[in-house]
Parts: sequence; structure tokens; C-alpha cells
Amino acid sequence: MEWLVTLIGAALVLIILRDLFHTLWHPTRHGGLSRFVMTLLWRLSTRGRRPQRAVGLTGPVGMVIVVSTWACAVAVGWALVYWPHMPEAFAFSGSLKPSEHSGPVDALYLSLVIVATLGLGDIAPSSDWLRIVAPLEALVGFALLTATVSWILGLYPALARRRALALRISQLRRADAVGGNLASDAGAALLDQLAAEIARACVDFLQYPESYYFHDGTGGISLALNLEYAADLAEQARLTEHLGARNAGALLATSLDDLAAVLDDRYLHTHGTRQQILAAYARDHGNR
Repeated sequence: MEWLVTLIGAALVLIILRDLFHTLWHPTRHGGLSRFVMTLLWRLSTRGRRPQRAVGLTGPVGMVIVVSTWACAVAVGWALVYWPHMPEAFAFSGSLKPSEHSGPVDALYLSLVIVATLGLGDIAPSSDWLRIVAPLEALVGFALLTATVSWILGLYPALARRRALALRISQLRRADAVGGNLASDAGAALLDQLAAEIARACVDFLQYPESYYFHDGTGGISLALNLEYAADLAEQARLTEHLGARNAGALLATSLDDLAAVLDDRYLHTHGTRQQILAAYARDHGNR
């Protein structure tokens, strides 16, 4: 029975490490826990006429919940590894009575001390195999901390790029800077740049799937509300007689197709045309 509890704890730790790997270090996958938490919070926050502030908190709150769940599950998993072997496999300081400090709370306390790399030393493993396992927990705790920091440092620049792209499209629409000037080298260059930025946004959605659940608001920084104008520019360019503009328009349309495919495959599941997918994206993010 003791080893069964230990194996259950080890399995819990491995499940969390697998989820951590798929969320942070496997860019083409989406961790199961983060997908469940983010999707649930998003659906709850967008149900009915909720305040925009509640929708805007979905992404940050979801990340806090995911990271907290990882940390708590790792601590509990290792506590289950330690608990069945207390007190005989551990050394206690002189002020502690082993018979009184060998329960599940003490095992959890020891796990938290080790995963946080505090090293208080009042309870320490004395068995050979536990003296190997305990430092591994400290390494996992350190890896969890650094991975979380890397996640944040990667996600927020991706959000900034997405919002900058939306603002760029919004500025073009509001200034009517393109107008009838698409059939020119300057118009072709502008569309090429726009296609490159949309391709970058597509990669960001693949690299950081959780970024979808960060609401951009309903103004000029909302990509969901500005993609339709980019699609209109692509169609206008493809009808011009300027070869460079036609090619740039085709490239922009292809970039939009790729972005729509990623959005539909990972989040929307409409199985519709590009226009239908972009409209669904706008409804999901814009009508708040």
C-alpha cells in the first residue's frame, strides 16, 4: 500500500511535467490543463452581456490558475511520494518528535520546502533513494519557475505584435491611405508588409495558443475587428492591373487563409470559408 501511494504521487508529478512540456516547450501543441482552464474561463466571461473588464481578465487570471495548479499538483505529488515512508526514512531535528510529525501535512510541508528550494533542514531524507529523489523535486521546482517566467516573457510580446498589427490596419482604414493607390509599387510594398505581419501573427497563435484568450478590446487594437479590412485590400489588389500589386494581394490573401485555418482548427471549429471564420473570430472577440 505504501508503494502504491508513492506511485500515485510519482504519476501525478509526471502528468504535470507532461502538461508543462506541451504548454511551454512544444509550440505545435496545446497543454490539456491550459486549454481546459482558458476555454472554460473564456466561455464563462463571454456568456451573456458581461462587463468588458471581466473578459479582459480571462487571459491573465487563466495563466495564474494554470501556474498555481502546476505548482500545487507538483507539491502534492511529491508529498504522496514522501508520506508513506515517514518517519523511518527521514531524519528529524532534535526539536521534533518523529512520531508527531509524520502525517500528510508534514509530508506536504516537506514537499513545499524542497520545491521552493528553501532547505530548512528540520526534516530531511535519510534513505538512499529519497536522498536522490528530493533534489530532483528541487530541480523541478526551479524548472517550473524559469518556465513560467519564459512563458510570460514570450506571451506578452506576441500580444503586443498582434495589437500593433491591428492598429496598423485600423490606421490604414481610418486614414484611407490606400484608396486607389494599390496599383503601384508603393501599394504592393504596403501589402507585402501587411502579409508578413499577418504571417507573424499566425505563428504567434501557433507558438502561444493561450494568447487567443487575451481580449484586445473593441477599438483599433482588436485584430478580430480589423481583419475584414485587410481581406478587402487583398481582394482589391487582386483586381488591379499592376502585376506587383496583384502578387502582393494574392500573398496577403494566402496569409489570411493561413491565419483563418489556424483560428478555426484550434479555437472556432466552424469548418467554414475564410470569410465565415473571420466573422466568427470577430463575434467571439468583438461583440462585447
